[in-house]
Amino acid sequence: MSRKPDTELRRGWTTGACATAAVRAALMMLWGEGQPAQVRITLPKGETPEFKIDHADQGDGWAEAGVIKDAGDDPDVTHAALVIARVAPSSGGVVFRAGDGVGRVTMPGLPIPPGEPAINPVPRQMMTAVVEDTAERLSETPDIEITISIPGGQALAQKTWNPRLGIKGGLSILGTTGIVRPFSCAAWIASIHRGIDVACSAGLPHVAGCTGATSEKTVQTLYGLPDVAMLDMGDFAGGLLKYLAKHPVPRITIGGGIGKMTKLAQGARDLHSGRSQVDFDRLADALDIPDLRFMNTALQAYEAAGTPMADWVAQGALETVTAMLPDTVRADTVVIDRQGEIIARAGA
Repeated sequence: MSRKPDTELRRGWTTGACATAAVRAALMMLWGEGQPAQVRITLPKGETPEFKIDHADQGDGWAEAGVIKDAGDDPDVTHAALVIARVAPSSGGVVFRAGDGVGRVTMPGLPIPPGEPAINPVPRQMMTAVVEDTAERLSETPDIEITISIPGGQALAQKTWNPRLGIKGGLSILGTTGIVRPFSCAAWIASIHRGIDVACSAGLPHVAGCTGATSEKTVQTLYGLPDVAMLDMGDFAGGLLKYLAKHPVPRITIGGGIGKMTKLAQGARDLHSGRSQVDFDRLADALDIPDLRFMNTALQAYEAAGTPMADWVAQGALETVTAMLPDTVRADTVVIDRQGEIIARAGA
């Protein structure tokens, strides 16, 4: 059983919420209200948090403001990043631009079409609403060019899915609620879904989901797959397979180490150590090796049972995978050891 934290985890704010607050502050400066120390915005569900303005600058025909992102207790790579919005008059409504550290979409399958800044629909809606509201309040014309920048964002983006999703040059401005929920599984699963969307739009014949970096490298090398075909499955086999069943590709490879793949072979769909465990009694019965009942880890069991266990795991994992997919999707599994060497395959 996973241990609950002693205190409630602190939530944070998305890059989209931070960008929206920065836009409001920059507009106030551009339209003569002066530089605010903090601003309030309205999130999609009606909450009205206040954001401290950490950066401000202004010149002839433009103004910019920045908010340092607070992701709360979530291990977000963009925590403490400065999100800057520069506003300037435009013609024809609200226009979005990607500044330093914000990426640009280059592949289909994402909510934003290729060629556009990687600023997702809900943050765009939030920022547009701020422009319209502020313009009405100050009797200004709501024709504004918004450029979002995140200094250092290009380096941070290498720790995200963006390179694989065809988002070049930096981070995405994200968020559907404006709120970051700490250690949220939903965010990871949403990233898996977007990866499948991109793979489908690109017409890829073969994708792979792996439990970690070592198995991913092994599977990618084995099949010569491009980065965009590698779905960062982690522990969320069920989340990947459920979505893939509705958005199929011709072939899927599932790869991982002996521990997580044993749980998958026994029917687990969430492979996290706090949410599923290896059933050693069942393993001993399946392999007819009674001593396996007394093992503490799947690796220990494999060291005792050897190849027969690895083969059983690969086949059992394949059966779990295929049971969740339509017949039109061909599947195979790859099981590796700690060094990344393949110890069993099934369905290949």
